[in-house]
Formats: sequence, C-alpha cells, structure tokens
Amino acid sequence: MSSLAASVRPLRRFALDNRLAADHAAAELRADVLAGLVQPAGNKWMPPKWFYLGEGSDDFEAIATAVPEYYLGRAESEILRSRSDEIAALTRASTLIELGSGSSQKTHQLLTALTAKQSLRQLVLLDVSASALVGAGTHLVDAYPALAITALVDDYTAAIDLPQTSGPRLFCFLGSSIGNFTPAERALFLRRLRKSMAPGDHLLLGTDLVKAEKYLIPAYADAAGVTCRFNRNLLRVMNDILGADFDVEAFEHEVRWDPEREQINMFLRSSVDQIATVPCLDLKIPFAAGELLHTETCAKFRKEGVRTELSVAGLALEKWWEDERGRFGLSLAQAVGVAAD
Repeated sequence: MSSLAASVRPLRRFALDNRLAADHAAAELRADVLAGLVQPAGNKWMPPKWFYLGEGSDDFEAIATAVPEYYLGRAESEILRSRSDEIAALTRASTLIELGSGSSQKTHQLLTALTAKQSLRQLVLLDVSASALVGAGTHLVDAYPALAITALVDDYTAAIDLPQTSGPRLFCFLGSSIGNFTPAERALFLRRLRKSMAPGDHLLLGTDLVKAEKYLIPAYADAAGVTCRFNRNLLRVMNDILGADFDVEAFEHEVRWDPEREQINMFLRSSVDQIATVPCLDLKIPFAAGELLHTETCAKFRKEGVRTELSVAGLALEKWWEDERGRFGLSLAQAVGVAAD
C-alpha cells in the first residue's frame, strides 16, 4: 500500500480515486515543452497548469487569500456569503461536484447552506493534485461528517467520467478558472461538462468581469512579488521534473492587458541572452534578452457573453450575481435539452 493510500484509509466517509498514471505529470510536461518551447522567438508558450505544482500551490493560496491587489477571491467569496442560501434553495442539490477543487476553501458557504437544507448527501472533489485532495478531505470529513466524500485525481479539462451519484447535482467551477481557456477550449470544456450533466443539474460558474486596466494589472503584478514567484514556479517545475537547468532569476514577470480580446496575458521575460537545456529531451532552448515566454491568459467576461457561451453548450442561465463593486460575476445555469455532440 502506498503512503498516500495509507493516509486516506482512516478518514471517515472519504474515498480517493487516483486515475492518473504515476508518470502522468512528467509525460504531460514533456509533451508541453515539445509543443510550446520549440517555437521561434516571440511565440514560445507553456500552459498555466504547471504553476500549481510544488511550492506553486502554496503561492496561489497566498495570492487568493492574502495578496491585497488580487480582488477575485474576495469578490467571489462576498457573493457566496450572500447567495449560498439562495443557491441551495434553487438547486436542492443532493450531490455537489467541484472541479479544480484544490483546498475546497471556496465551497464552504455552499456546503453549509446545502447541509442546512438537508438535501446534500455526497461531495465529489476533482483535481490533479492528490496531496491537495487529501488535505481537503481531512478537513471536510470533520466539518461535514454526514457527507460521503469522493476525491478524484484526474484532469477536469478532459472528458469527465464521474462516479455514480444521486441527483439533482450542482457542478461548481469557481475562481474564474475558465478564463485560462481560449474561446475554443471553453466551448469544448462546456460541451464535455454538459455531457456529464443530466437535465435539471446546475452549474455554478465564477467569471471575472471586464474592468479598467488600472484595476486588472495590479491583480497580476502585486507589489510583494507573490505572483512573480508563482509565475517563475513554472521554471522550477521543469527543473525539478525534467532535470532542466532554467535560471529562474534570469526571467522577469510581465503582465499585459489586451483590450481587443479583453484578456490579461502573463509572460516570463528573459533578462539576458541564455540557453536552457532539457537533457531528457535532448533539447536546447535559446532565449534572447527581452524575449517573452507566454505563460497564462486570463480572459475577462461580460454577462451576455457568458449567457451565450453557456447557451451554446446546452446550459440556460437562471441567475446572475455580482459583488457590490461589480468586479466579479457568479452565474447559475441549468442543463436543458439534450447535450450537444
């Protein structure tokens, strides 16, 4: 028995199902390096999912909870505090399914409201980090002892194979994580998610809203440099998993607002001419001084755009809430009709 499995077994009403192969992270990372870092100067990219490994998960918790410039988590929590009872009454969910759950801090208000309604019976957490799921499960089984909690270690951006659960179900995708997808990726994600839903199930979706650049840039370039460290963690992950030799301190954190596409773009800028090597791929990656490596897109949304994207996927917008300052939107949509192919 693995040490991870041993740590899970004693927990009450908690089951961990690890669906990822032991070498999943290394294999995916190698594929992303070969796809994104062999591009010519000015076109290099890496997906943001690699921020969260190692020290990155702690950095993100710090960003979401303690960085004053990063308003997203506070704005979403404000809505959840004021609307969770309403959400519980509207959905009467027997099962709550959280995608990209991490520590599950965001859903406590919902869990409390749903258990108070005596409707909730099961909680399903889905994340790529087994350690984050074990940590969340350890806390949640004590806080909600009547719930059966299942944790799935899996990639929620792929087709989702959920365990048998009772309906109605409430799917949660919070934190504006959907903003990390391109429009085509969002459409595919929502179609796949709709296929996992039955008519009458609901989706609770968090979306950061379009606003002035002067509010957006500081949220991703905080004065204390926590987001810079988070961005650079991508390089540490490649060094740790693939044995690469990226000089972490030789890359600077850069954030830009694209008003045409209404999205924040994050980059790592090489401060010197340098060559990074990835021995396991027999790869040498040149960077010129000033060259950018694109690491994240954070799309910002408008209510009608969200309504349209949901509708195309077979999800009807029922409720829309914003925080008092109109910075963040939380939508509740119901699965209707037949799931699109």
